Amino acid sequence: MEVSLGAIPFDLDFHPSSPLVASGLINGDLHLYRYAARKHNQRVILTGSPDCSILATDVETGKTVARLENAHEEAINRLVNLTDTMIASGDDEGCIKVWDTRQHACCNSFDAHEDYVSDLTYVPDIVQILGTSGDGTLSVCSIKKNKVQSQSEFSEDELLSLAVMKNGKKVICGTQTGALLLYSWGHFKDCSDRFLGHPMSVDTVLKLDEDRLISGSYDGVIRLVGILPNKIIQPLAEHSEFPIERLAFSSDRQFIGSISHDQMLKLWDLEELLNTPQENNQEENEAVQADSDDDDDDEMDIDIAPPKSSGSKRKKSGNGGSSSISSFFDDL
Repeated sequence: MEVSLGAIPFDLDFHPSSPLVASGLINGDLHLYRYAARKHNQRVILTGSPDCSILATDVETGKTVARLENAHEEAINRLVNLTDTMIASGDDEGCIKVWDTRQHACCNSFDAHEDYVSDLTYVPDIVQILGTSGDGTLSVCSIKKNKVQSQSEFSEDELLSLAVMKNGKKVICGTQTGALLLYSWGHFKDCSDRFLGHPMSVDTVLKLDEDRLISGSYDGVIRLVGILPNKIIQPLAEHSEFPIERLAFSSDRQFIGSISHDQMLKLWDLEELLNTPQENNQEENEAVQADSDDDDDDEMDIDIAPPKSSGSKRKKSGNGGSSSISSFFDDL
């Protein structure tokens, strides 16, 4: 499936159970597509915007259900689903917020970064959010303790994407220069390995399994990447040299969706991609490892065990008392 979106897309996500895929565009439009004939039961989709609002849209009618004005003080750059009742949002000034639809409130607010929040991922076993930022840092935010639990030192590179792998023992971050930074869980001050296999920025990554991820790069190529040993296994697909903005799995993991600056939304059959023979490309498959450190010599900077799977900044009090927030969730 290929769809011309008519404008540059910023984000992509799939329905958690039904064959629906959504993309948000630079002009403020939201496009929703059904790629199979099956009914769905989700009523709304949530989107974040540079106007600092979070919008709930009815997936059947396309009409606005509710709008939360001034959800952030700065433009919202990232919005992710955590659980059935919680979402997280990150803005252009590094603030990360967690919203609980049961409490009708913002339950956590973290001043985690000094630049835009580029990516967020949730670790449910320990109820923590990991975030990356244009300021070159990786943050670990504890929802239970309502504080930034740990943070890496500033990297010279912007961190753009992340995934938790190796059964929770490694955090992989894509960067502006194309390097993948590998952080050991509990040793977040500095990366333990740098993998220099991508020629341009790694803007999005998807965990395929504990040993492999799928990357989307500024050069328009989607790649299969091995982690420890670090290796570009093979290129999988491309968007004609246009930067890959986001990748996502369908709920059944049958398809992988990609969006690019070529204004196209593409759905790829994952099994076909993985099983398609690729021409031998020595440059693509050459594993480059540098700046490796012995994890055993690192000093622990966080007092938790790694999840079973898959200098802190000052905290900011939750904004749960706003009547506009309560009204927004009441409408949902």
